[in-house]
Amino acid sequence: QLQLVESGGGLVQPGGSLRLSCAASGFTLDYYVIGWFRQAPGKEREGVSCISSSGGSTNYADSVKGRFTISRDNAKNTVYLQMNSLKAEDTAVYYCAADSLRGGSLDAREYDYWGQGTQVTVSS
Repeated sequence: QLQLVESGGGLVQPGGSLRLSCAASGFTLDYYVIGWFRQAPGKEREGVSCISSSGGSTNYADSVKGRFTISRDNAKNTVYLQMNSLKAEDTAVYYCAADSLRGGSLDAREYDYWGQGTQVTVSS
């Protein structure tokens, strides 16, 4: 069974950091573009970042450029999202997803497999 599981969310103060992990089971991530998306209450799902299958190419939403870093460790079948300088507006449920066609965009419609999400709350 193909499954993605996110972890690492939590409550953090503004200016703080969190590292999210996306672990795969039932398949290898090597051949997939992996994306991170988020959805805040009352808002549409937003693409945050994605990384190519090799890890050599990344893409970020303007809202997180310079603050978030995506990386992958194919040996561990895991993708990470390091989030620094967090703001209240980063509060959302964060999802990771896998794109088998490897389009490399932040369009959620291109992604085939999704995790269940992890809550990130930025608040003092």
